[in-house]
Amino acid sequence: MTRADVIIIGSGIGGATLAAALAPSGRRILIVERGERLTPSPQDRDPKAIFGDGCFRPDETWLDGKGQPFNPGNYYCVGGNSKFYGAALIRYRREDFLPRAHMGGSSPGWPISYEELEHDYTAAEHLYDVHGVVNEDPTEPPHSANYPHPPVADEPDIADLRTRLSRAGMTPSSVPLGVDIDKWLAAGQTTWDAFPNTCGGKMDAETSALAKALAHKNVSLLTGAMVRELIADETGQITGITVDGHGTLKAPLVVLAAGAVQSAALLLQSANDAYPGGLANRSDQVGRNFMNHNSSAVLALHPLRRNRSIYQKTLMFNDYYNSDGNGGPPLGNVQMLGKITGPILASQTGLPGPIAALIAGRSYDFYAMSEDLPNPDSRVTVEGNQIRLDWKRSNWAAHEALVERLKTHLRRAGFPIVLSRAFDRRTPSHQCGTARMGDNPENSVVDPFCRSHDFRNLFIVDASVLPTSAAVNPALTIAALALRAGRHIIETEFAA
Repeated sequence: MTRADVIIIGSGIGGATLAAALAPSGRRILIVERGERLTPSPQDRDPKAIFGDGCFRPDETWLDGKGQPFNPGNYYCVGGNSKFYGAALIRYRREDFLPRAHMGGSSPGWPISYEELEHDYTAAEHLYDVHGVVNEDPTEPPHSANYPHPPVADEPDIADLRTRLSRAGMTPSSVPLGVDIDKWLAAGQTTWDAFPNTCGGKMDAETSALAKALAHKNVSLLTGAMVRELIADETGQITGITVDGHGTLKAPLVVLAAGAVQSAALLLQSANDAYPGGLANRSDQVGRNFMNHNSSAVLALHPLRRNRSIYQKTLMFNDYYNSDGNGGPPLGNVQMLGKITGPILASQTGLPGPIAALIAGRSYDFYAMSEDLPNPDSRVTVEGNQIRLDWKRSNWAAHEALVERLKTHLRRAGFPIVLSRAFDRRTPSHQCGTARMGDNPENSVVDPFCRSHDFRNLFIVDASVLPTSAAVNPALTIAALALRAGRHIIETEFAA
């Protein structure tokens, strides 16, 4: 496609979902992706290659707030980070859209309500073929329709765990999942989180939304195309983008969907004489309010009880999502991790292989997740092409309280040994917030439909627009916002 009506930068959940929403309009849509498609390889199912050697991690270095270099765990490929995600497609709870107090501060709420996004949540669940059930989790917000598929069944040892957790006072429920479990397991009896999807078993951005978009002849995908800058004129228009190997590409409408860090970096790197602070940055909020979930892996062990599960990510509980259990502030969500194996544990801890295998074979592996609160000093900045990520973690006491409550319940459920380990900056846990949504152009970057306050022909549809991180996986919310933005674009830009 040599000419386009819309250019979308990035093919992850936000960009691919928007492309799927716009495709039936007949307008010419060009998706520009810096990476290539993943193809099947021996490393796809090799835990040492993935967790030990980091074979899919980018050859890239960022700086932290102290100027120390680190290798980020972001992925650049068609489908983006979703090619490696756990496909937990959970709605933000109704309370997440409202201002509320936390142990470490407060979250400001959203400029839209849950009810305004509910139908887009439903549409996103159908686009990503989500397996789930509505009536198990007491924090589940109202649905206008059921999930398109029933929940993925527990394997026998997880079914036993569900019973044990119930007896220990928890309310376990099924994780809403985007997965074709038969297809995934047919490609190799392997676990889930961080393993790349090259078999179509995960309902990721490429497998679901992008495939539907590219079924339309008016949609095309350009890969291996690194966007260096957005070009803006003094009249408040984005006039084009500069792409390695392709020069300047132009379209009447430009959409940024490169992820919370890269979208902010690209706007800042696109500064010019008319916009010395970067594009879309009249509010000085681009790059600010970076959030990354407070997360820990928690392993419950019993020396005499085996966990023979292959796919264990079917269970979660939200008993402490809206309070600490005693009328206090919210603590967060707990869900199963993809099954830890001996090679994974050995690569992450340095334990000898036989000991790691012994522990992993008797572990039930949980992911505890708490909200990180927006802070304008937690931010992405750039110096030339160098990205600096100064993440100022917040609300950590709430996360520690969640982990301690989880450990208590696991001991009550019959596990005498419970271990935990927090994730650090090298493990992105749902990065978001650097181009926040809001009604006021003085303190936000985009409006409630994800349109830039400063440039009418610029939209941003990735995790950067999230005003708060909540305490569940953001992928479904990003998809719902992209569908909402797509509908708005069709009504306001394509109607003429």
